[in-house]
Amino acid sequence: MSARKPIELRQKSALAGLLAAPTLFLAVFFAGPLGLMFVYSWLEPGLYGGVEWTFYDLSYGRIFGWADSRYEKFDPVYLEIFLRSVALALQTSFFCLLICYPAAFWVSRLGERAKSLCLFLITLPFFVSLVVRLFAWVLLLRPTGLINQFLMGLGLIDTPLEIIFTETAVVIGMVYVFIPFMFLPLYASVEKLDTSLIEASGDLGATRLQTFRKVVLPLTLPGIIGGSIIVFIPSLGNFIVPSLLGGAKVVMTGNLIEQQFLSARNWPFGAALGMTVMASVLLLLVVYVRLLGRDEAPVARIRPGEGG
Repeated sequence: MSARKPIELRQKSALAGLLAAPTLFLAVFFAGPLGLMFVYSWLEPGLYGGVEWTFYDLSYGRIFGWADSRYEKFDPVYLEIFLRSVALALQTSFFCLLICYPAAFWVSRLGERAKSLCLFLITLPFFVSLVVRLFAWVLLLRPTGLINQFLMGLGLIDTPLEIIFTETAVVIGMVYVFIPFMFLPLYASVEKLDTSLIEASGDLGATRLQTFRKVVLPLTLPGIIGGSIIVFIPSLGNFIVPSLLGGAKVVMTGNLIEQQFLSARNWPFGAALGMTVMASVLLLLVVYVRLLGRDEAPVARIRPGEGG
């Protein structure tokens, strides 16, 4: 036992040395600014920007609809923006899942070269500027864009569709941007799927729907939930896509935070909005850990003859 103690001590010292640099980096460049933003969210906004070092809780009150210092006037405009952002982020996660789930199964059944090619194509958009890609969507979705011209050429519509600067355009843009973030966790779960369990469920008499519900879905659930959270979190605070594809008609929480810090110069209110988004994200992560804290999702048993 005495001979093992120096070895364990050296291992712990080496581990502490490896973790020291990233821990210090996160403490300085993540926890520090986050703590400063939390403090600013409780301070009074300055007349020409900045903050006054007096306690001021109206910033959080404005988010949830209380527009005056006495909490008598209710105006839910900022709450509606936050709820709209949540709704658009949920739609983005849903459509990304709808597209990527069957695609992950299809790619997992390809040969090695085809798999590598598909994974490369999935990550290919990261090599091009996001702004350039979104401007391409502006050209596609505008009234004189390729989509409207194509539909009018086929005789399906008489007048151009109003797609650009709508919530539909924002969802299309965010789905396009975040598809790789959904596909990769799903593909990792599907790739690890044990096909012998699927064959065994069929041998025991289960239908395809029962096999999917009791075998495939539980085993791929970590990828589904993980991918959905990875897509939902940046969608909730996104401001580039709504700015370019939503214009002034679609305002999300990310745009509102940008406006408060840059245009309105109301730093405490922008900080309060940022902390509200952070709290929502933290709540999602806690739920994720509680739901999927186990190593493997349990697979329900299928009894012989259950499939009828």
